[in-house]
Amino acid sequence: MALPQSAFSALDTPAVCIDLDVVDANLQRFQAYCDSHGLAARPHIKTHKLPDFAHRQLELGAKGITCQKIGEAQVMAASGIDDILLTYNILGEVKLARLKELAQHCRLTVVADNQVVVDGLAEAFAGGPALRVLVECDSGGGRCGVQKPAEAVTLAQAVDGAQGLHFAGLMTYPPKGRIEVVRDWLGEAMHTFQRAGIECEVISSGGTPDIWRAHEVTAATEHRAGTYIYNDRMMVRAGAASWETCGLDVLTTVVSRPTETRAVLDAGSKALSSDLGGLEGHGYIREYPDAVIHSLSEEHAVVDLSACTGAKPAIGERVRVVPNHACVVSNLFNSVHGLRDGKVERLFTVEARGLMQ
Repeated sequence: MALPQSAFSALDTPAVCIDLDVVDANLQRFQAYCDSHGLAARPHIKTHKLPDFAHRQLELGAKGITCQKIGEAQVMAASGIDDILLTYNILGEVKLARLKELAQHCRLTVVADNQVVVDGLAEAFAGGPALRVLVECDSGGGRCGVQKPAEAVTLAQAVDGAQGLHFAGLMTYPPKGRIEVVRDWLGEAMHTFQRAGIECEVISSGGTPDIWRAHEVTAATEHRAGTYIYNDRMMVRAGAASWETCGLDVLTTVVSRPTETRAVLDAGSKALSSDLGGLEGHGYIREYPDAVIHSLSEEHAVVDLSACTGAKPAIGERVRVVPNHACVVSNLFNSVHGLRDGKVERLFTVEARGLMQ
């Protein structure tokens, strides 16, 4: 939905503001990095949830996109995106029926880390075009995934032996800051698969915290990153971004100053999320970098101003907060404002918001 040019200060709060120039620079930087290292980019749309940005990522050279849930993938496929990786175990008749319908509209790849998931996929897709399946591997992240390369081979053989399925490779969500562990795990897996005579077309790694070291995972053929489009406080802490490359702010208003060292903003956990990610406080206030958002309730953010030696925010003042975790913030708002040079250029509806099934 196009909007007339309007002053940044005229926006009602709390509001999500996207710096379109920063976002596009972030997209171009990652694509150029992947191109220079021979990696396919497969960005994760869970951060922005916007078909427009997904199409821009593809326009810049991305191989396809990554979605976490079927609902997200349905929105993206409906917008014309035809290469989607769904990185979540799919279980149950309802979801499998939706997955089968989705597969009619795009080149779909899914993941599995156990035989129960493989059996369900095989039953749903028997008799039709083969569904591409990646075996998910736990390379140290401690979430989903087979634990050993030998287990990956066994599951890959089960996939290829099932009617309606095609084994396409491996997928992992790596642990942060442990590139060497991931590289070694996948390296061993490649040797194990070679000895078994099984080809891995795709080796999919991911994550934004170690995005600029992705090429060090030498077995990987593609990299999935999501947060890089906006970046956030956690990515700055991880060294993957700077404040200048953070493209998403939550614009807030100071609604109270009960004491000299306390301010209250009109954006609580329903606007900033309560994720800490190992950080102190719930966001970075650009105008007052020494201030600490030390607690959130649903509609209030309480800010400790004790460390602010100069000016302090006044009642009615607007401040911009870089959230700890941008991905969650995208799922908290129906719309976000695209700004250029401090003026609203466009209002985006967050089309994949709330699609958790």
